[in-house]
Amino acid sequence: MKLNIGDTIKHLRKEKNITQDELADILGVSYQSISRWECGMCYPDMELLPVISDFFGVTVDKLLGVNEIIEQNKVNQYLKRFQEAISCGKVYDCIDIAREGVAEFPNNYILLNKLMYALFISGDSDGNIPEWKENMEKNDAEITALGERIIKYCPDQNIRLEATARLAFNHCEMGRRNIGRALYETLPPSKFCKENQIWWGIEDDEELPYLRNRIKQDYDALYSSIWLLANSGRISDEESILAIQKIFELKKIMYDNAVTPHGWGNAKLQLDIAQLYARLGENALALEHLNHGAAAAKAFDNRPEEQTFSGVLLGNITVKKIDFETTDTRPLTEIMRDKWLSSSDFDDLRNTDEFQEIINALSER
Repeated sequence: MKLNIGDTIKHLRKEKNITQDELADILGVSYQSISRWECGMCYPDMELLPVISDFFGVTVDKLLGVNEIIEQNKVNQYLKRFQEAISCGKVYDCIDIAREGVAEFPNNYILLNKLMYALFISGDSDGNIPEWKENMEKNDAEITALGERIIKYCPDQNIRLEATARLAFNHCEMGRRNIGRALYETLPPSKFCKENQIWWGIEDDEELPYLRNRIKQDYDALYSSIWLLANSGRISDEESILAIQKIFELKKIMYDNAVTPHGWGNAKLQLDIAQLYARLGENALALEHLNHGAAAAKAFDNRPEEQTFSGVLLGNITVKKIDFETTDTRPLTEIMRDKWLSSSDFDDLRNTDEFQEIINALSER
């Protein structure tokens, strides 16, 4: 168990506005001892703990950070339960778990942020939550209150930024686009984010993992942006097809032409390009991609608990089944069969033998 006693002493000393030399004189030790404690190089002797805690007016447990350690262990259990629920689309379980955690730790911003997230996704129209519209209206005020509280008081910058982005999204979804846009404008530009600037401050042994992590983040961002362009309705169907084909090519480059993770997006991309071909009357190509999509959906539903991939650009990547987050409790094959393939874009294909074979394949268990 790692104790944070040095950080606690440093924090308490600064609160009292005394120097390391002054604290050393009070405790009868050298200032070098105080410095080593605060740097985490060593701990105070046990007989000094009551003296230090008495001087600062705190318990020995508080000085040792025991309360914080107990809280963190309990919080981690809540987070584990939350992730297990969200990986299966059990959104209401997520809300209950987050509320239970917040009831026990009312000022834990990690749990408050999870509660805000769970309430927000309960209004997701893409899942299988029949009352998603009602949830949007019902939870709007609480989402806003949680977001504003986190932004104002949370000491963790990453949690604040995440809450800011989610609160902005919620405002936009609720028709308050001007408020959402104003919040988005407060977020730092990517040009000055840590990932783009820290290269000059890292050590030699950090360079390779840093570069591969940054490539992965940039790849994910580019992948998402191209997909948004293809579905934006701002370019022609022919151009949208070209955009999605670029995503396929990009994935081959990133994964060295090897098999890519069994992602939800593998099936959805095939469905999207099949819709585009169907709208253009290219039925053979539409059916080809629907077959690929059905195979990808089945692979996703049967994916292992862990997959590991390796490549020159990304290094070793492990994809865990439990890390997937969804608002839909159904298997992906069922979603594709009952939702995605119900699009009117496929009406001309619906009565063909090939289309029915795809439906049958998606219905197999």
